[in-house]
Formats: sequence, structure tokens, C-alpha cells
Amino acid sequence: MKVSTRADYAARALLSMALRWTSCEDRPTSVKEMAERTNLPQPYLEQILLSVKGAGLVRSKRGVGGGYVLARPPAEITLADIVAAVEGPAPTLIHDHDHCEGHCVLQEVWVELAEDTRTILDRYTLADLVERTRRGHAAL
Repeated sequence: MKVSTRADYAARALLSMALRWTSCEDRPTSVKEMAERTNLPQPYLEQILLSVKGAGLVRSKRGVGGGYVLARPPAEITLADIVAAVEGPAPTLIHDHDHCEGHCVLQEVWVELAEDTRTILDRYTLADLVERTRRGHAAL
């Protein structure tokens, strides 16, 4: 299964913020600065940040020195949270089937895949990824 570009970019942006996180004072990061650090296209990054802000993962600060900060500590934000913020909720089983040949079985497989993916993504927090980055990309 391939992660969407949108989910990848969102994870990269929040990891960039997590790498600069301090518990006592978190300086906002401008979209321009984040785009330069992550090598992501600024207009697309702005859209992504609005999605993760709507999900409560980041906060924005206006004015001079404004930008985005994590809304919670990195240890409290999982990859599953980030993916759900930009991709929407995982599929659920529809009980009113259209009775097409094999539809019920396929839907069960898609739901199982989504649940397994969510379980894996729930294992990794931004804090885990920061630690791995600082160790030099050792295996998770």
C-alpha cells in the first residue's frame, strides 16, 4: 500500500516542527521556512497545514514572527493522527450492500486493510521519529 503524497507531506511538515520542539517555548515556524526546510511546495503545504490545523494537530499564530506550532507534544501525535487529518477517516463496513458479485467480501478486505494500516501508524509518534532521526535513521 502506498501512502498518498498529501499524507507524506503532512508527516514531513509535522516532523520538521517536532524536530524543533521545545517543551518550554515553541517558536512558530512560517510556511515559507517550513517549505524551505522540507523542500515541499509552499502552496500545497499551506493547504496541508490548514487540514492538520482543523484536526487540532497544529495551531497558528498571526503577525510578525507568526506561523505554525504543534498543538500537542510530539509524543502525543501519531502518524495515524496525521494521515487521518489529511485523508479523512478510514473506511467502515457498509451494511446495506449492493449485492454485486463479491462486493461484500472485497469491502471486508478493504476495511481490514485500513484497520491494519491504522494499527501500524498508531505505533509511531512524532517523538519516535525525532529520536530515530537524531540517531541517524536506525531501524524502528
